[in-house]
Amino acid sequence: MANHKSALKRARQNENRRLRNRAVKTRVKSVVKIIRQAADESETETLKKTLVTAQAAIDKAAKKGVLHKRTAARKVSRLSKLANSVTA
Repeated sequence: MANHKSALKRARQNENRRLRNRAVKTRVKSVVKIIRQAADESETETLKKTLVTAQAAIDKAAKKGVLHKRTAARKVSRLSKLANSVTA
């Protein structure tokens, strides 16, 4: 455990960031899961609505530094590819 005042503060900050990051990652995973389920069931209307929501969630996660920007771009690309294959 941290002993110095600055180390204690750093530990508190890290814990807050960890919880915030976990919430953002969970949101991204949930939205991706919804899109994949809609793609399996060929629900094009749900797919179109949730794709926009997913892109926004992934981009926000990348902006906050939770996801790397290339990871975010890859996820958006793959989801778009999946949605296009279902609608086509």
